[in-house]
Amino acid sequence: MAKSVRDAMTENPRSIGASAPVVEAARLMREEHIGSLPILDDEKLVGMITDRDITTMVVAEAADPKTTSVGDVHSRELISVEPDKDLEEALQLMARHQVRRLPVVENGRLVGIVAQADIALTENETKTGELVEAISAPSEGERK
Repeated sequence: MAKSVRDAMTENPRSIGASAPVVEAARLMREEHIGSLPILDDEKLVGMITDRDITTMVVAEAADPKTTSVGDVHSRELISVEPDKDLEEALQLMARHQVRRLPVVENGRLVGIVAQADIALTENETKTGELVEAISAPSEGERK
């Protein structure tokens, strides 16, 4: 088992600025085969934009992805972890907040991302299964 977040994270993840148009974020996600992008403001992590944010807040609202900025639609609740924390703590954060990707921040700077896929590569099948189950459980709002 990987002992720390640093052992499992992907270093130097792609990111985007808050003023960038959503279409640029979507293209970058497509090119990189990723589902989210950290949003930086002068090297400081200020948010995350996901493919789901784009779908629910741009496409579903018929907003123009060329003129809508990443800052207008990104997820407001920012959950992150420090690289020297135990991987178990990151797993608990991911499960509690039902997120598949967790930015890794050190001294206010983005240094990596730990994703559900990273956990699958470093953990045993039981731990991976538990994480997927916790992340995928429907939230209270989705059950109604």
